[in-house]
Amino acid sequence: MAVENYDVVIIGAGPVGLCLSTCLSRWGYKIKHIDNRPEPTATGRADGIQPRSLDLLRNMGLKRQIMAHEPAKVYEVAFWDPSSKGGIVQTGTWASCPKFIDARYPFTTLLHQGLIERVFIEDIEKNGNTVQRPWTITGFKNDGKDATHPVEVNLAHVDGTHSETVRAKYLFSGEGARSFVRDQLGVKIRYKDPIAHVWGVMDGVVRTNFPDIKMKCTIHSDAGSIMIIPREDNMVRLYIQVASSTDKDWDPRKQATAEEVQEKAKAILKPYEITWDRIEWFSVYPIGQGIAEKYTLDERIFMGGDACHTHSPKAGQGMNTAFLDAVNLAWKIHHVESGWAPRSSLSTYESERQMIAETLLDFDARYAKLFSTRIPSAGEVAGASAASTEAEENEFIKTFKASCEFTSGFGVAYNPNSINWSSEHPAQHPLLLQYEKGTKLRTGRIMIPATVTRVVDANVVHLEQEIPLNGSYRVYIFGGALGQTATALKDLASHMSAPTSFFSNFLYKDIDATDRYHEKHNPHTSFLSLAIIINAPRAKIHIDEQLPRILARYADHVYADDVWDLRVPDAKAAAHAKVGLDEEKGGVVVVRPDGYVSAVVKLEEGSGTADALNKYFGAVTGKSLGGERASL
Repeated sequence: MAVENYDVVIIGAGPVGLCLSTCLSRWGYKIKHIDNRPEPTATGRADGIQPRSLDLLRNMGLKRQIMAHEPAKVYEVAFWDPSSKGGIVQTGTWASCPKFIDARYPFTTLLHQGLIERVFIEDIEKNGNTVQRPWTITGFKNDGKDATHPVEVNLAHVDGTHSETVRAKYLFSGEGARSFVRDQLGVKIRYKDPIAHVWGVMDGVVRTNFPDIKMKCTIHSDAGSIMIIPREDNMVRLYIQVASSTDKDWDPRKQATAEEVQEKAKAILKPYEITWDRIEWFSVYPIGQGIAEKYTLDERIFMGGDACHTHSPKAGQGMNTAFLDAVNLAWKIHHVESGWAPRSSLSTYESERQMIAETLLDFDARYAKLFSTRIPSAGEVAGASAASTEAEENEFIKTFKASCEFTSGFGVAYNPNSINWSSEHPAQHPLLLQYEKGTKLRTGRIMIPATVTRVVDANVVHLEQEIPLNGSYRVYIFGGALGQTATALKDLASHMSAPTSFFSNFLYKDIDATDRYHEKHNPHTSFLSLAIIINAPRAKIHIDEQLPRILARYADHVYADDVWDLRVPDAKAAAHAKVGLDEEKGGVVVVRPDGYVSAVVKLEEGSGTADALNKYFGAVTGKSLGGERASL
């Protein structure tokens, strides 16, 4: 019997596996995706979607389906601490995503993991793939017997009645903390701290006179600690510390019944009362802060999500980190397989995502310590909420600010590498701009949000959302004021049309034979999506008259920078100002397919802007780019 070949075999249908499968299915890859559970998650597990992840889901076109389940939204966190009179008292509240973070959705969305999984599964099936259940992996090896599909994977039904051997270009483990693939590879989990806490988690419908039951709360009392998280369908999640390493009878394998956890919750909440109408889900588990020493050994077999990092549930980061693992790897595999990047670029998956996991674990330890050993006063809470800008801030406010940026997802910062430009990057040109030297953008950080007016239909839109997660680099041409930049834009377009430019080199092979009239995002190439932002009122912009033909083809992505923004109140072109580009002279911002800035270039007359882009994309793709002037 012939062995079937796949592009990618994915093990595990939790958040990381499903997100990876969704991206690659959309981009046309043949996926073998298995999970050892007979059904998607029925209850419990991860539930928090942070603001940055909501941006990502919107960019994937999945946010609306998730919000249709009417999830709970957490705008503020309430803190309750021991009262001098006995019981507990609220010591303050602060914003879940404070105003100093420029977020479209300044709240955490709470919805049980199974509903989120189903949204991904429907999209996967719509794009021709499926999750095969209940199947498991029994073996694998990168034997190279087939140069194109070098990985052999052995699969079996969990009841042992059927088995199958397939070959793949890549194998991905999204199996969770007990990863068979990781164990077989011999990759160790490095625990930053020994297990220090055992937590009980309980989802249910409650009756209580506790006033903040609809808020996210962290509660300390003489009877212990508890975290309250509101959920969909009138449910509440309680995280309750069952045991601690400071206990005299400390046992990291300690268990507790639902009734015992309920009694502990009642003691912690005194003088308030709480009873349960029903319990939806209950689990007890130890928390260890661990990270895999490697995410891949050969850049053919990869791991992500909980297979690579474990941490406490306090900050609600597990599913969000998994999404970003998946998207980071998905676009890099796509570019390698499309011939747009050298295979060596896959090494940046581990270096980028492992560093973020390290940061997460360090933060998780600080976060737990912040809640466990330091009770903030109401005055400090108020100071943090107001985002005080006084020169001397106390350590608590500094920690809070840093942690809020991280927990919201906007604090993710990738270091310079072969993709994220820096002064040490192989591509060097005088027009490539550094942070605070011509731009406010930092490579490796998320694109700053901006609101603009789409010229063709006068819709006011979010610029960073206009190009979807389509696997393409996003090139934002900030055109400044056309009175000053018309020649520079014409020169850029002319040099882009040179046969070996960063643009022309990646044109569709059937560019002249296939009708792409209705293609908004990728009319010329799947490698790039272009957007042009002009410093002028919408009524003053005439696309076909004022823009070179090659840019005018992106009419659906031409925007007027004419919407006032509170964060740059004096700017006439807020989008230009927010990214730190000259409002009159503009510039070019290159953003990776996953939404992170990778390079910023000055816009000038002549060939310089195109030369700088050719150098950058030449280094990223491993191709020799740049050449004689031509017209498309």
